[in-house]
Amino acid sequence: MSVRTGDQFKAGLDDGREVWYGGERVGNVATFPEFRAAVESLAGLYDLQHDPTCRDVLVAHPQDFSDGIARAFELPRNVDDLRLKREAYALFARATCGMMGRSPDFLNVMLAALAAKRAFFAELSEERAAAIEAYYRYVASNDLFMTHALLDPQLDKSLLRHEQADPDIPLKVTAETQDGLILNGIKRIATAAPYADELLVWPFPPTFRPGEEAYATVFAVPMNTPGLKTLCRASFANLDDIADHPLSARFDEMDATVVFKEVLVPWDRVFLHGDIELLNRMYADSRMRELTAHQTNVRLEVKLGFVYGLLNRLAEALGIAARPDVAELLGEAAVRLEVIRSTVRAAEQQATVDPGNGICYPYLPPLQAGRALGPVYYPELVRMLRVIGGGGLVQQPLTMREFDSPVAADLERSLRGAHISGEQKAQLMKLAWDLCGTEFGARHELYEMNYAGERRMLVAGIQREFLRKQEYLDYIDEFVEAL
Repeated sequence: MSVRTGDQFKAGLDDGREVWYGGERVGNVATFPEFRAAVESLAGLYDLQHDPTCRDVLVAHPQDFSDGIARAFELPRNVDDLRLKREAYALFARATCGMMGRSPDFLNVMLAALAAKRAFFAELSEERAAAIEAYYRYVASNDLFMTHALLDPQLDKSLLRHEQADPDIPLKVTAETQDGLILNGIKRIATAAPYADELLVWPFPPTFRPGEEAYATVFAVPMNTPGLKTLCRASFANLDDIADHPLSARFDEMDATVVFKEVLVPWDRVFLHGDIELLNRMYADSRMRELTAHQTNVRLEVKLGFVYGLLNRLAEALGIAARPDVAELLGEAAVRLEVIRSTVRAAEQQATVDPGNGICYPYLPPLQAGRALGPVYYPELVRMLRVIGGGGLVQQPLTMREFDSPVAADLERSLRGAHISGEQKAQLMKLAWDLCGTEFGARHELYEMNYAGERRMLVAGIQREFLRKQEYLDYIDEFVEAL
């Protein structure tokens, strides 16, 4: 199979998977009302791969994949490959306004990164290295949609997994058989799990200690695996007219908890097991961070750019864009956008080829800077929306259809902007409210704040690993010695 269409993606979801919403089991997730909008948006991304104007960017043709694969699966060999991957990420992100953090390209590139470092998995055994490589080829060849589950339930954070009052709640291996591993327990915040094809599981953060070996497993299973149950949060999708909810009516990603009950994971889908030292090294040594952060920062750039554009249009609609305080606020937004944009290009320009596998990796420090700044910048731009929109954000028509009703003239007069009609201004306000006033908007702010884990841990890690630290230490030491 080559790259899939949207219809092929949707057809694959009717596979008997066990998904629960509101205490009731869902039938076909592709047509379930609370999931349908997100599924259609994802299907649109698959269709983009067949659009003549996008196909050359979104589809790659490595020699070992005769039918072509989605660009995110491609293993970059040079800076030009990284540029094409960036352009592909941007196309997907622009199609969803940057609102879908689990668009297919994110996990695609993560899996590619893991497979590119087969030597890392070979430290455990050649069988595990062969398993990750074969799984990558299977997923890429079939253009499957993956998600992942990393986090344990929030129990007693002062205790290790095996020290919990009920140590069987976190996901762990309970038996090892000739056919594979038997797993029981729970993982949480598996975004897009109800309508993904495959689930990649690995524990995060990678800070395992002796005694937690049973929990140290990296594997993948289809979403319709027997014994795998998906429990969904309440939907934040507004199912009304798109004009009234321009974003939440299309792009609400479902977050879910996945429950494993006597789930068999065949050996050819087990990539790491029982070795806590190796698991603790996986995040860094697999170099997945470089390739996934490349995609992450591109999506964030598009998302911030979308909000920046809206900020400007709102200020123009209110006739305040040239006011000094507003111009300063818009300039601050532009600075933040440009910083994130620069992290991606700087990482590409300083990319190097790993002699061990021939893969061209973007330079990590600027990408890490983007990951650390995203949780700060996105909430700041949302706050700017509230500042510019002011009280007008809460005084909107119930629906945009009212502009075709008997009260249309009154609405038009009451909502008229500086240089645009009342209806046009109301549409901008509806869009801003979806970002800063709805459950959808609140979820996105929280999502970006926690996207790369707890920010304090992220920046502490950046300090520990900062590649230029010795350069600056030498600089200050030389200066002090010369006094």
